[in-house]
Amino acid sequence: MKVFLIAGEPSGDRLGAALMAGLKTLHPDIEFLGVGGVAMAAEGLSSRFPMSELSVMGIAEVAPKYSHLKRRIRETAEAVIKANPDVLITIDSPDFCLRVARIVKEEEIEGQTFGRDIPIVHYVAPSVWAWRPKRATKMARWVDHVLALLPFEPPYMQSAGMGCDFVGHPVVAETQADDAAAQTFREAHGIGDAPLLLVLPGSRKGEVLRLAERFGEVIAHAKRAKPDLQVVLPMAQGVEGLVREEVAKWSVAPILIPASAPDDKTAAFKAADVALAASGTVSLELAAAHTPMVIAYDMNWLSRFLIGRMLKIDTVTLVNLVSDTRAIPEFLGADCTPDRITPALLSVLDAPEVQNEAMRITMERLGRGGEAPGLRAARAVLHVVEDSAQATASRG
Repeated sequence: MKVFLIAGEPSGDRLGAALMAGLKTLHPDIEFLGVGGVAMAAEGLSSRFPMSELSVMGIAEVAPKYSHLKRRIRETAEAVIKANPDVLITIDSPDFCLRVARIVKEEEIEGQTFGRDIPIVHYVAPSVWAWRPKRATKMARWVDHVLALLPFEPPYMQSAGMGCDFVGHPVVAETQADDAAAQTFREAHGIGDAPLLLVLPGSRKGEVLRLAERFGEVIAHAKRAKPDLQVVLPMAQGVEGLVREEVAKWSVAPILIPASAPDDKTAAFKAADVALAASGTVSLELAAAHTPMVIAYDMNWLSRFLIGRMLKIDTVTLVNLVSDTRAIPEFLGADCTPDRITPALLSVLDAPEVQNEAMRITMERLGRGGEAPGLRAARAVLHVVEDSAQATASRG
């Protein structure tokens, strides 16, 4: 079986690698082609070009590289058509991946239409339940099947005309630190039994710049209320220099964990009594580590205005959404201020057990304790390939 995969960023690379491992388990006679990173390379993919070429975000970042990205889209689509794989799997990165899918499905290359019988599977459903619901309808023109990370997503994809399987979220398969590792971390940094605050100001430059000052003020207020409070900050790859610059302005110096020390990061998650984090999938990472949290986030004024008008939900925190609770306090946009965040943070620190059930339900609903997401995703892909082959055979 021949499988063509496309991933455009590190998170997609990890998803792709787990899926490839699952496919090899279920179907050993398999060939991989496409675009991916180091994790997918370790599973046997020779990337057509460095995945890092696709890891750009934002208008300012994309604009100078638009012509190059456009060429890569065309080259990748032509490579898919030439390879004529049993399935094309696009992984997240919709701006690139869905443009490739569109060409494969509909455009004419050198005067002939190709690729109409190649089933296309997209891994990671767009968050149409939150905003821009028409994305699913548009996506259904090019995509046959979706692999969803969240349990409530399949009906949205199916109503738009695509098949969809919930395959579980990769966070449930990630290794978590144990109590011994947490205690070792505390001892190594002289924390002892003091309350420990985990701070996560984001993984992108814009997030760090918008949130660092406010998070620093929250920490200062919390330190006055809890004089023995200690602070730890795991830094994300790509923004370590910026984070060091920003936290140097804080009145409370945190313990900084470099991105090159993932074991220290997981130990810090387990050791922490409470976390202050930017919005995003980090809330699921915290729930996986059973770390109570407060979520805070802001964006530029135009994005805040536009997204605020389009938003269809009353919370953006995934733990709240998956657990169908509102147990996690969140402070977004105009509410993202130190005077509002600090009391909530201290309240969670004093009564962390309020969030326990929401975190437990979230992990259960995301697939913890069941088959690994990569293997579930592989089973779904094989079913798509089998159905496509049967449909082709029935047409004669």
